[in-house]
Amino acid sequence: MGMTMTQKILAAHAGLDKVEAGQLILVNLDRVLGNDITSPVAIREFSKMGVDEVFDRDKVTMVMDHFAPNKDIKAAGQCKMCRDFCNEKEITHFYDVGQMGIEHALLPEKGLVTSGDVVIGADSHTCTYGALGAFSTGVGSTDMACGMATGKAWFKVPSAIKFVLKGKLGPHISGKDVILHIIGKIGVDGALYKSMEFTGEGLDSLSIYDRLTMANMAIEAGAKNGIFEVDSQTLDYVKGRSDREPVIYKADDDAVYDEVIEIDLSEIRSTVAFPHLPENTRTIDEVGDIKIDQVVIGSCTNGHYKDIREAAEIFKGHKVHKNVRAIIIPATQDIYLKAMEDGLLKIFIEAGCVVSTPTCGPCLGGYMGILAKGERAVATTNRNFVGRMGDPESEVYLASPAVAAASAIAGKIAGPEEVL
Repeated sequence: MGMTMTQKILAAHAGLDKVEAGQLILVNLDRVLGNDITSPVAIREFSKMGVDEVFDRDKVTMVMDHFAPNKDIKAAGQCKMCRDFCNEKEITHFYDVGQMGIEHALLPEKGLVTSGDVVIGADSHTCTYGALGAFSTGVGSTDMACGMATGKAWFKVPSAIKFVLKGKLGPHISGKDVILHIIGKIGVDGALYKSMEFTGEGLDSLSIYDRLTMANMAIEAGAKNGIFEVDSQTLDYVKGRSDREPVIYKADDDAVYDEVIEIDLSEIRSTVAFPHLPENTRTIDEVGDIKIDQVVIGSCTNGHYKDIREAAEIFKGHKVHKNVRAIIIPATQDIYLKAMEDGLLKIFIEAGCVVSTPTCGPCLGGYMGILAKGERAVATTNRNFVGRMGDPESEVYLASPAVAAASAIAGKIAGPEEVL
């Protein structure tokens, strides 16, 4: 009986020839990640362990992104604790204001993750790096502390669902539409503690950024991780970014899956997740007349340059509706700079958008776009739970950058075809 991609990576990092679903194993880590909200808890737990140094100062990363630039005194204190710890322990990869970005966009961009790695992060969307053929998953802050101290973590080996992708994406359709379609199909617990493994000739139609978006939202289906088969696009992306060679793990022909699901990408339509779960999906023609108050384009899910460019192409020559606030958040400094150099920021500002420094900000109801009671937002973020972006009686609709931009112009949820 063969192994899946995830099982092969975990076996290799546990020093085992073979693992099976349900097996408990101790795994060596390639990277341990925290942010300004989760790291302070991990730092306090680390100090209780009686350990003087982290296991490897090059393999621990902290990114100040959730409430940074500091939104209040408490946020300032959290960032200071992280800053002081990283200075004391001589952590190589500490990213503060001016160098930081949204963590799950920043790490791939900086080459801190490559194919075949095992990564844990004290943030649930750490599963993003599966787009590069890595095993990555979110953990609690205590697990982060143990990872920083020992370079190891315990895992129960997950079983898997195989997604066989075929066909090609249509115009204005992206990885966000695909993953929302999948979550709508299997539900928010449809892959509970399983690996979502993506393969098939349809991968050719998905850019690395589409894949990052899809892997990012694997957790929204309850998955332990999402992972894509490594191909030439993956290797082109990681080449030159990391000083480590990528390691490619392919599933065995006789690997065991709980389920095999075929997805025809050519049939995917612009998809919107209604409140208050990512599984409450409707295609754009099923949405109806829903007026909105705010649009947010950014986040670890859809703040990549491709996302920003797609939004700009729709905003060009148009104006944001008078009743809508449109907030654009490039995910990293490099993305922000490229958007500026390519004239995209000018397009946004002339359209009536505001452009923010990289931050998670509004996604988790932190700042830079909180919703009032009764307000509705279309967001390219990953969660639309009750009160996620503000008042418990506000509503969040998840969508692609193309739909979000079109909605900002229309003043209601709309597909790009309606405004172009």
